[in-house]
Formats: sequence, structure tokens, C-alpha cells
Amino acid sequence: MSPGFEPVRDAFVRNFEQRGERGAAVAVYRHGRKVVDLWAGTRDVDGVEPWAVDTVQIVRSAGKGVAAAVPLLLHQRGQLDLDAPVGTYWPEFKANGKERVLVRHLLAHRAGVPALDRPLTPAEAADGTSGPRAVAAQRPAWEPGTDHGYHAQTYSWLIGELVRRVTGRTVGRWIAEEIARPLSLDFWFGLPADEAHRIGRVGPVEPPAAQGGGGALRLRPKRSVVDAYQDPDSLTRRAFGAIDPLPDENDGAYRAAELPASNGIATARGLARCYAAMIGEVDGHRLFAPATLTLARTEESAGPDRVLVVSTRFGLGFMLHGPAAPLLAPGSFGHPGRGGSLGFADPESGIALGYVTNGVQKGVTADPRAQALVRAVRSAL
Repeated sequence: MSPGFEPVRDAFVRNFEQRGERGAAVAVYRHGRKVVDLWAGTRDVDGVEPWAVDTVQIVRSAGKGVAAAVPLLLHQRGQLDLDAPVGTYWPEFKANGKERVLVRHLLAHRAGVPALDRPLTPAEAADGTSGPRAVAAQRPAWEPGTDHGYHAQTYSWLIGELVRRVTGRTVGRWIAEEIARPLSLDFWFGLPADEAHRIGRVGPVEPPAAQGGGGALRLRPKRSVVDAYQDPDSLTRRAFGAIDPLPDENDGAYRAAELPASNGIATARGLARCYAAMIGEVDGHRLFAPATLTLARTEESAGPDRVLVVSTRFGLGFMLHGPAAPLLAPGSFGHPGRGGSLGFADPESGIALGYVTNGVQKGVTADPRAQALVRAVRSAL
């Protein structure tokens, strides 16, 4: 750990002492150089084997940001027009009133298809064809492009199929070949069999009694997030329930599937290093040109979110700093994972952070453990 970043170590330790942490890792890069790399606890949420230097975990929606990098890089290379209708690349998607859905609408959660009329089984969700077919046939829940709502699960098939139609490769393969391999990242959509021995088991953990601070979600007036999740007919419940029953995240078949919305698998340093390469050079490699970086963090959606029932802000595929997803500073962009994990970058300070955990706590976008680490990084600058 580099001198000056001791507050991050201290916050990481307190997460175990005070915030219910079981096993976790955090990594921070600054200006392309690793300055924090910590891990502790047990590899499995319900086990005793120590977390190792190469332990990986499922990071849920924190993988959405890495997936979003693919369309942006395709745009940067001239292979994808962000302002073109999705149907230009995926003709079947034009069905049922979606002919005017633009590529940028998929990335900014404005496509209007966060839920399915018939949820998919875990096997269907992972088979590579049922998901794209379902979202292509789905009628929008609102006029596409006019509002936004978090596409919690359907993001997998929207982004994954778009990338496949443009490149002929799955999103997991594209990331492996074009991002992970050049940057030497531990990150996968579709965990290879020869890496499966490294992954720990995730599971729910109860956080200690609520403490002050921490950037809790702000609720919209007259309706709470709890109400939205409990109502089986709400768009919130239907969006998160687009796969029913919920998959077993510790199942090998689920880990081997490519679901960019939910089953990215990574180390903390893999997430941090990827974000570091989005904002600058890392060992001779850089992902985003300046214009692409501007696109990633330019606000596309803001205000009450039809699914999360709070005010959210999105750029093109990335959550932006705000009350619902507090990051480091106003210019930060990234993505949290429901239950804990987080990856983001802040171009102005040169900071990129990755945090992964095996203890899934309640909450979608502002986990208190992750927020404690973000505050510690801020104090160290």
C-alpha cells in the first residue's frame, strides 16, 4: 500500500469489525498505478478457508460497467453508431413499438423493457437465445427514450445480443480477447472451467444495526423502496424478477453463463485496473479515448427511476455520482453491484477503485462497506 492511503486500510479493517464483513478485497489505482491492494476474511461466506491473493467473487451489477465499455469501444472504433436504431443491427428488436429505440437508450436504461411478460427460468436466462428473443418480442413499459428505469436483468440480453450482432462474438469473449487479455485482468462473463477453483461462495449476511451516514438511498415521496419490492405487480419487482426463480449464484452452470447484468466475476484489482484503463494509461494500455470518456460520463438519464423508485443518474452504461450511488466526486462514473460490490473511476483525481465481497447485504446502490472505503479514499487525497 502506498503511503498516504492508510485510511483505506483502516476503513477496510473496520468493515470486518463493525459492518458485518466476512470476506472481501479492495484495490485502488491512481494515475494508472496501484496504490491499495488488500484482502481479508474467508473465501466463502460460510467457510473458514482464508481469502487468497487470487480469490475471485461474483460482483453482480458491478459488471454492468465493464459490459458497457464494449459498445463504447465499438463506437470508438467506428463499428457502432450510438444514435442508430437498435433494429439497424438487430432487426427482430423492432417488434411491438421498439423501432425507435436507439443504441444509446439501451445503455442509459431508456429502452422501456426492464421487465418481461413471462420471466425466464435460470436455464433459459443462460442459454444465449431465450433472453434476446424475449426482449426483442417484449412491448415497452413506456415510450422508449422518454423516461428511464433500471434494466436490472434485461440489460444482459440487450447489451449481449447487440454486441453479438455487431461483432459476431459474445460479450464475454469480446471482453476476454479485447480488454482482459491485454490488461491482464481477472474479470469474466462466463467463468472458464480452469479458473473455477478460485471462486468463493457468496451468500446473505445481516448488517449490524443501522448507523448514521453512509449515503443511504433517498426515497421518492409517498412510496418506499420496500413497498416496491413487496408488490408482485410493481415494475421494480418484475424487473428484478425477470429470471424466476432467482439463480443460485454459487452454481457452476450459472457462473459459466454470460449475463452482463448480473454475473460478472472478478478480483478487486481486476475491477480497479479496468476502470484505471478507462481514464488513463495502465502499463502501456488505455481503453477510452478522451471523447469516449466524455460519452461515458455525460448524463443521459436523471431523476425518478421507474424501477429503483429513487432518483438516479446514468451516463452511457455507467451510474453517475449522486445520492442514490455516491461515488468519489461529481465527475465519477462506475457501477455498484446489488449487495455490496463496486467499481468506478474519477478522472479528475485519477482514482479507480474495485471492491468485491462474499457477504451480500440488503441494498442496491449504496452499500455501507463500499461507502466507507470511498470516504477513506476521499480523505486520503
